[in-house]
Amino acid sequence: MNTVLLFLQSLIQIYSWALIVYILMSWFPNARESAIGQFLARICEPYLEPFRRFIPPLGMIDISPIVAILVLRLATGGLNQIFHWIA
Repeated sequence: MNTVLLFLQSLIQIYSWALIVYILMSWFPNARESAIGQFLARICEPYLEPFRRFIPPLGMIDISPIVAILVLRLATGGLNQIFHWIA
């Protein structure tokens, strides 16, 4: 059971880092048009889209990725608690 928890935590951690890299790619011209940028867009945009619908940008700053990463952190805490109750 512990292996499943560690696997899920690792997946969430990797996805969080993918989101961070994808967000930072917006600072560099043409970075999102690269093969890596297109791959990250395919895996990150579906997750970020609902947050962007509900959280408007503050001027030129989009805070929805911050909220999305915070939700992933909360999901990790929830997984820890659920596995703690089960075990």
